[in-house]
Amino acid sequence: LCYSGCVHGAPERCDYSGGGMNEAGALAVELSGITKRFPGVVANYNVSLRVRPGTIHAVVGENGAGKSTLMKTLYGMHQPDEGSIAVNGRGITFKSPTDAIAAGIGMVHQHFKLADNLSILENIILGNEPVGRRGRIDSAAAKTRLTELAASLGVSFDVDDLVGTLGVGERQRVEILKVLYRGAQILILDEPTAVLVPQEVEELFATLKRLVAEGRTVIFISHKLDEVLRYCDEITVMRQGTTVATTTPSQVDRRGLAELMVGSDLPDPSGRETPIGSEIVLAVSDLSVAGAAAGAKLALEGISLSVHSGEIVGIAGVEGNGQFELCEAILGLMPLVSGRVEIAGRDLTGVETRERISSGLSYIPFDRHREGLLLDAPLWENTMLGREDEPALTSGPFIGRRKAEADAREIIRRFGVRTPSEQVPAFALSGGNQQKLVVGREMATNPKILLAAHPTRGVDVGAQAAIWEELRHARDHGLGVLLISADLEELIGLSDRIVVMFDGRVTAELDPRRATPELLGTYMTGEIQDREAAR
Repeated sequence: LCYSGCVHGAPERCDYSGGGMNEAGALAVELSGITKRFPGVVANYNVSLRVRPGTIHAVVGENGAGKSTLMKTLYGMHQPDEGSIAVNGRGITFKSPTDAIAAGIGMVHQHFKLADNLSILENIILGNEPVGRRGRIDSAAAKTRLTELAASLGVSFDVDDLVGTLGVGERQRVEILKVLYRGAQILILDEPTAVLVPQEVEELFATLKRLVAEGRTVIFISHKLDEVLRYCDEITVMRQGTTVATTTPSQVDRRGLAELMVGSDLPDPSGRETPIGSEIVLAVSDLSVAGAAAGAKLALEGISLSVHSGEIVGIAGVEGNGQFELCEAILGLMPLVSGRVEIAGRDLTGVETRERISSGLSYIPFDRHREGLLLDAPLWENTMLGREDEPALTSGPFIGRRKAEADAREIIRRFGVRTPSEQVPAFALSGGNQQKLVVGREMATNPKILLAAHPTRGVDVGAQAAIWEELRHARDHGLGVLLISADLEELIGLSDRIVVMFDGRVTAELDPRRATPELLGTYMTGEIQDREAAR
């Protein structure tokens, strides 16, 4: 018989015999000799992973190390070319994620798979709706079960609330509830803390500890080494497609873990070579933007800020507090209720986006998939996006393909993008390598002002250090940067000033020399809303 959370809704008719149970002393997950090949690439080679039940097990490694491919193989999205998978001591073959879910495995992806226009309840039961009398969805039964699950996690929801009204931390809990609702005993979390403030990280791991105490198992993929060392029971390190070590936090420190991953420690992002310039390259005055729905409150209300040449101004804030709308308004992609936008001394408030870019504006977007890349196009075409009319990339009125390919190769080299060639489609790269490509493209324009939204999200410690170094070098040569980041150490280390946004307004300005992640988190969550903070 299947376990009680069978996705088929009828355990007596399910022929799966292993879900949810664990033979005495068996490992929760055991991957042995896993090899996965794609055309021209060996993503995983002879990988082994042993995860004990009732633990939080971290999988770490640099971008392109094969972590995501391995987890997708465990979740049934890929089938291994070689090797075996055992769950709770029983060998098994997954042909699809449905098989993995039936075996008690759930995956929470880095990019949430939620529909903003549906309620929490509708999102969680989507595709697994309980059926009552006359074939109708039994919403009452679903609500009862979800209430019990939420209580077991120490969280409370009104399950009729729209997901679109939730903050990032709440959305993550909805994702966790979704996989638990489907009976998951083994949870795979891909970069779960990438957009959380310290208080939300604490709350997430309190939730995970509760799950582990109940006997569930968590596989935790992360680039944040401090969190891995603080919260995880065991750590498996991957490099160049294979496993190189399994250790515990008591056996390794941050430096040693970084060396296992990439061969070097993560340098300090602070320090500058030149003073801040006098030219104001970005000035935003009394900027207000309407909310998404008719009659809704303003998404931005009276925002005023400036960035000088050679200055990095950090924006701290929980996602959904107006950072996205601020960038869209500066880019000219969102209509203003009021306000003014000046770039390099020019009033460009009513000017189209193309002219703003020509005036020296560049943008690393929030979502590299939706806004930054053509996933099916080759890398050389992606590095041209927004730069199609640059003389260095054209031959008369036509695109100069050889020039564009050479330019792409230089960006790939300079930013350490791991790829066989510039002809590879963007979807074939790991998420971190996609991010490095986008950052490289935007930096290649030599802009005056760079809007950098989460520039190191999803990249490993080595790539993070390289991107930091590029930003510092460009800043020291006059680039102004508006930096939006969920990595508070990054904000503190790189920024010359930090502006806090909450509920669409600027609520504080902090001196990074005196700020701490905990203090920033307090401002970001609205516990302190004082515009004047000690410098």
